Amino acid sequence: MNVHPAQGDAPEQALPQDFEAALGELEALVAMMEDGSMPLESSLAAYRRGVDLVRVCQDRLARAEQQVKVLEGELLRPFEEAGD
Repeated sequence: MNVHPAQGDAPEQALPQDFEAALGELEALVAMMEDGSMPLESSLAAYRRGVDLVRVCQDRLARAEQQVKVLEGELLRPFEEAGD
């Protein structure tokens, strides 16, 4: 995966729409930033991109959690004793 934050006036990349792609890009950004070799401006751009990617991941996780709650809705009813 090629991740090149803040290359001058390059247009912003569209955010990934699925969780796995966003997480993968986020992990790559973190690794590059932890390396310590990025210039300050690139680090700031990578940080901004990372914040956006975290929001994508949080949104996808919240959606998945909501879907699980809906799917489990019938399974989470209180147990009713037979013959009551």
